[in-house]
Amino acid sequence: MKTDPACFSVTTMNLRFGLAKDGKNCWERRRGVVKDVLEQMNTDFIGFQEVNHFQAEFLKNTLTQYRYIGWYNRHHPWWQSNMIFFHQDWTCLGHRHHFISRFPDLPSKMPGSRWPRQCVAGWFENHGTNLLMANTHFDFNAAVQARSAGMVAGFLKRFPWGLPVVITGDFNTGHASSAFKTFQTHGFKEVFEADPPGTFHGFTGKSDGRHIDWILYRGKIRPLTRRVLTFHKGNRYPSDHFPVAADFHIEPEKNRAVSFSYPKISNN
Repeated sequence: MKTDPACFSVTTMNLRFGLAKDGKNCWERRRGVVKDVLEQMNTDFIGFQEVNHFQAEFLKNTLTQYRYIGWYNRHHPWWQSNMIFFHQDWTCLGHRHHFISRFPDLPSKMPGSRWPRQCVAGWFENHGTNLLMANTHFDFNAAVQARSAGMVAGFLKRFPWGLPVVITGDFNTGHASSAFKTFQTHGFKEVFEADPPGTFHGFTGKSDGRHIDWILYRGKIRPLTRRVLTFHKGNRYPSDHFPVAADFHIEPEKNRAVSFSYPKISNN
């Protein structure tokens, strides 16, 4: 989190679904490590994937200086949400939840997708600086991933044109994929352009080499720093993915939105 409104920071973190049968790495055994790493973060935005409802409650109670969007279907115990937590210095002017399918406003999935996949996006403002941020989680099939990338880029068209954009997520694929190339055709870059480091480690602390957790960006915006967060306590890791973080500089004078029809956020 920065005092200069022309700068901001972003983290992406696959939290690992809390109901997964992970044995010694189950949620109850690692939630303390998650709390420790979150309390050390100094970031404006965090995009979380695979958030179960009791994990969402935990995040809300831990990140007390943050508000959030993206908590969906709270009555379904197995539901996984993609949530964006944003520091209270920022105001959410509007937000949308989409299913990555032909029917984005209904619980649904794309043909060929193993699970219903989702994308949440919000328009944020801080002292005249405007930013559009999205958070998502892609399926495993390469063709589905490529179509998903095009759909996510299309969802952003429902917001004002010209805003700087950041997309965080677990994309389950790397830079050589059709999904990444699809994002490139829509003007996006990723904070690790050359030799992207692996981010999946399966609770071992040793990456398998796959850079599947991305921070994409577009517009009058540039990354100042980028890093993979390998925090752990002993042999306990907060997730089976390493979080990724980046600091950005934005050009606020080029970043004025004109109109937007959605109401302000309510977390009730």
